[in-house]
Amino acid sequence: MATRQSSKASTKGLEDLFLDGLEDIYYAEKKILKALPKMAKGAEAEEVSAAFEKHRMETEGKSGSVGAGVRSA
Repeated sequence: MATRQSSKASTKGLEDLFLDGLEDIYYAEKKILKALPKMAKGAEAEEVSAAFEKHRMETEGKSGSVGAGVRSA
């Protein structure tokens, strides 16, 4: 019986750890989304500016799905 309870506690601990990591990723993506337009504007080379803009667009798509996971947890 004690093993079953410790297994449940262990699973709950892992779930909490996973959700904490997911929240960290979500907030990091929100911060980078705020910074990328400034970085693109400040870039001297057009290629670098375009790369920042491309990364922003890709991150926006991922951020939405990570955010949905964080909010549903």
